Amino acid sequence: MEIKVNFLDNLRLEAKFDDYTVIADQPIRYKGDGSAPSPFDYFLASSAMCAAYFVKVYCKARDIPTDDIHISQNNIVDPENRYNQIFQIQVELPESISDKDRQGILRAIDRCTVKKVVQEGPEFKIENVDSLDEDASIMAMGMPAGEAHTMILGKDLPLEETIANMTGMLEELGMKIEISSWRNIVPNVWSLHIRDAASPMCFTNGKGASKESALCSALGEFIERASCNFFYNDQFFGEEIANSDFVHYPNEQWFKLTADDAIPDGLMDDYCREIYDPENELRGSNLIDTNSGNVERGICALPYVRQSDQQTVYFPSNLLENLFLSNGMSAGNNIYEAKVQCLSEIFERAVKRQIIEEELVLPDVPQEVLNKYPSIVAGIKGLEEQGFPVVVKDASLGGLFPVMCVTLMNPRTGGVFASFGAHPSFEVALERSLTELLQGRSFEGLNDVPPPTFNSLAVTEPNNFVEHFIDSTGVISWRFFSAKHDFEFCEWDFSGTNEEENAALMDILNELGKEVYVATFDDFGASACRILVPGYSEVYPVEDLVWDNTNKALQFREDILTIHSLGDEQLVDLVERLEESGEDNYTFIRTLIGVEFDENTVWGQLTVLELKILIHLALQQFEEAIELVETFLQFNDNTVERGLFYRAVNAVLEIALDEELELEDYHHNLSRMFGEEVMANVVDSLNGDVKFYGLTPTNMQLEGLDKHLRLIESYKKLHAARAARTAK
Repeated sequence: MEIKVNFLDNLRLEAKFDDYTVIADQPIRYKGDGSAPSPFDYFLASSAMCAAYFVKVYCKARDIPTDDIHISQNNIVDPENRYNQIFQIQVELPESISDKDRQGILRAIDRCTVKKVVQEGPEFKIENVDSLDEDASIMAMGMPAGEAHTMILGKDLPLEETIANMTGMLEELGMKIEISSWRNIVPNVWSLHIRDAASPMCFTNGKGASKESALCSALGEFIERASCNFFYNDQFFGEEIANSDFVHYPNEQWFKLTADDAIPDGLMDDYCREIYDPENELRGSNLIDTNSGNVERGICALPYVRQSDQQTVYFPSNLLENLFLSNGMSAGNNIYEAKVQCLSEIFERAVKRQIIEEELVLPDVPQEVLNKYPSIVAGIKGLEEQGFPVVVKDASLGGLFPVMCVTLMNPRTGGVFASFGAHPSFEVALERSLTELLQGRSFEGLNDVPPPTFNSLAVTEPNNFVEHFIDSTGVISWRFFSAKHDFEFCEWDFSGTNEEENAALMDILNELGKEVYVATFDDFGASACRILVPGYSEVYPVEDLVWDNTNKALQFREDILTIHSLGDEQLVDLVERLEESGEDNYTFIRTLIGVEFDENTVWGQLTVLELKILIHLALQQFEEAIELVETFLQFNDNTVERGLFYRAVNAVLEIALDEELELEDYHHNLSRMFGEEVMANVVDSLNGDVKFYGLTPTNMQLEGLDKHLRLIESYKKLHAARAARTAK
């Protein structure tokens, strides 16, 4: 994690990281002002709070209340060496907690991350650089040392060489990549989380049977998502990029909207139009690019090569961001390696969807077959020793597809987690199923998986597949565990060279009657591609293009960002459009308009419901406001401070709407209840002196929205690299 420190007045310091700002000071006796804890105080407090966090996680997983659990830490300093200290952490537990859970809680405290880092003895590297922002070195990567050349199935270069190549590409882009976490909770199953230090929203996860293979996976996914612009899906690029020579790629084409709002000629082919506009409902305006929002410019479209005849077909960028998410993206040591990964991923998701939605029963993999892969067996054994039964299934549907499934059961919660993996190699597909299961997860994280169900509607509901796509936490059917399987086990094998594997996977799609469209990207020196299989590889339903398109942001983005400057008529129009849109009241505004706000601000927690309340208050429409305030309080998931504000608003509105009540008769006790400052802001919000309380003014230039501006700066690095490559 990158932490930037600014010098404030006297000895005060400001540390900024992610969405947080921490202020430190020194006691007056050390010439400070005593206005905040010292840096060392924060360090001491971090271990006590870390211990408490692990206690909370343990208790939450077992429905143990923590009201009567108390934790204390004392630091015993060696009189002869003040740097030698004993961290004495004590926990007070109520008598109602069993001996088993008492021991469990103590073991949980022993897992405190701060404690373990201190015990390991962290290494400090101190160096001088010309510019913090321009230093793009890969930080703390845990790069393999020596002359090792580790080859694994499915890769054409040694892991060490692959890592060196990818880190070099990211350095060239000016991306400061950091590892924020590693996990290795069972043998031969590694995962990690990496991110752009300057823009943590740009992150990926990696998985593998070794530390190096997991790192390769994460770096490859980072390059893949940068190449395909996935980090910026649905996000507003800002007016500068929206009006630049190109928005996404130099080879994009723009199609002007027609007078009748029909889909312009030259956009997609007949095959795709039949899939994406079966009822002739799709309009050109549905396909306006969400990132730029540039209606005057028209529809931004990207070229893909149709594999059946090598013809170029233009797909609206809007269609890609709405329907496919990250499905069918990859980067590799060469283009065929990337294509094999893309196609494997497409089959993994499509077959998984078919199995879940049709409630198919898969055959178990015989133990004698599993025994051929001892490292995988060791990982499974590690899970079962922790009390998680594991079922390994052949998901090839009778040898038709290169897909495997590893399913974990959690007897503590009744939850089930079905993890799928795909690759032309049986072994690689099986390994991917297992590593996907534990990617970024602790044993406690396995308590969050849902139980199976016999309710077919819950299983086939479209959003269930989206949950499976995002993190595999969707619901599966109890029928999945029947002993009467629908297919016979097949020890399939589609492996060969990368070129041969690509041809084999393409043949499967041809036999299914599917057209395949491929875009390749080498802007950053990597072999990356994105593959579309219309009618097969979408994540979201096609009707979303008409009924739930992300470019609904364009109806509201500018008005919301400039809300402090809108007149009454414009506010009336805005709130009416919000109502007419049918948008869920609990949709976050950041999601609706594609702008990232600091989550610790009112903007960051703002929902459509709260925005409507603030508009009605600004318009002094008290009857409309109080109805929504009551809903807000009933289902409030906002901060305590914001909830208190609206409780005060509700009380004052009740008084204002009752002709027999006067606010001055209640003001004193309301102030005692809610505080003078809250009451002042409530009263000023109702009389019009304060509008949109808590929302700091911004504009279409995103002034003050540092989190989103960091995201745009990240994208500008990619944009500049593409422009430079084109100029050559």
